[in-house]
Amino acid sequence: MTQPAPPSVSLRPLFSLPVIVAALGYFVDVYDLLLFNIVRVPSLQELGLSNTDVSLIGGRILNFQQAGLLLGGILWGILGDKRGRLSVLFGSILTYSLANIACGFVHDPTLYSVLRFVAGFGLAGELGAGITLVNEILPKELRAYGSSLVASVGLFGAVVAYFTVTLYTWRTTYFIGGSLGLGLLLLRVSIFESGMFTRVQQTATSRGNFWSLFSPRERLMRYVYCMGISLPTYLVIGLLATFGNEFAQAMGLEAAVPPGRCVMFTYIGIVVGDLLSGIFSQYLRSRRQAIGLMMGLTLVFVGVYLSGILKTTDAFYAICMGMGFGIGYIAMFLTITAESFGTNLRSTATTSVANNVRATTLISIPAFQAMKPLIGVLGAGAVVSAVCFAVGFWSLTQLDETFGKDLDYVEL
Repeated sequence: MTQPAPPSVSLRPLFSLPVIVAALGYFVDVYDLLLFNIVRVPSLQELGLSNTDVSLIGGRILNFQQAGLLLGGILWGILGDKRGRLSVLFGSILTYSLANIACGFVHDPTLYSVLRFVAGFGLAGELGAGITLVNEILPKELRAYGSSLVASVGLFGAVVAYFTVTLYTWRTTYFIGGSLGLGLLLLRVSIFESGMFTRVQQTATSRGNFWSLFSPRERLMRYVYCMGISLPTYLVIGLLATFGNEFAQAMGLEAAVPPGRCVMFTYIGIVVGDLLSGIFSQYLRSRRQAIGLMMGLTLVFVGVYLSGILKTTDAFYAICMGMGFGIGYIAMFLTITAESFGTNLRSTATTSVANNVRATTLISIPAFQAMKPLIGVLGAGAVVSAVCFAVGFWSLTQLDETFGKDLDYVEL
């Protein structure tokens, strides 16, 4: 049953300082997070690695970063529910900014791995805390717009990262990213804490208990379904785009395809998709229908990408952009997550889900690498994709609709 049309609501809260700072924070987050994906090949080549090692060790370093995201997603989420959303925004940005600056001085792949782990740990706190804060301070009629605005501005950081790499050395781009993060700390001094969290903080309600996400079973399944619908997003970002050079070579494209350029075109699509997914959700008055539409579109583009029919780099980049547009429901799946849990667990759930999906490359990349010798690059990509979409669509059918839900409640 469709929701009744809401009364007219002012859009002014969308341009309040917390929303702007959350959007700029996610911009820096994406810039720093995707920087290694873009500079992976040139940075490792400069460190003296062969083409084979660039792929294998590059994947290993990326997984160190993703492991940091996985651990950080849990710990920052707990901190956000125990100490407040702002404490996470301050602590996480300081951690990843310093780690990224240190990456600009690296000369050893092992140290590179450690620093990307620390950077990933820090980056894990930004998006979940920002989306949680924005969803709690905005009127329920504006939550989808707010999340889409944050995601669209933030995801543009990947595009800026690509062009920064074309203008400066890879070491300088790390210095720039770290400096941008430290600059954001000055803006964050002026933003205020969520009123919902402040009210819960004054009660005896248990907050930030990560293990309570696993019991009762109904709550656990909510958590699993929120992660499930997100799987296709990092399939595209973490595998199909990041290793775009290998997929292009398997297709027989004559011109070289730099992976950084694949990531850039993918993120151009994501920026547009994330902006429109919020509008789709409001128009359809349904989070689930909007995500289903975007996920189905992603499946079509991924099918074309892995079919081997692309013969030109222009067509290849166009499909990368199409896949990016399709997965432009990142803000929407995080909005559903925030709307699916009470204030005392909202940061824990949203922040950990945001980073659990990023950390799925800990499984998808090794699986892809293991299957390549047996069924080829395209075949390996197809198998991993099939699993991700199967889980994604199944999870979507299991989730309750959260459009228009009141968030001022706690989990018992």
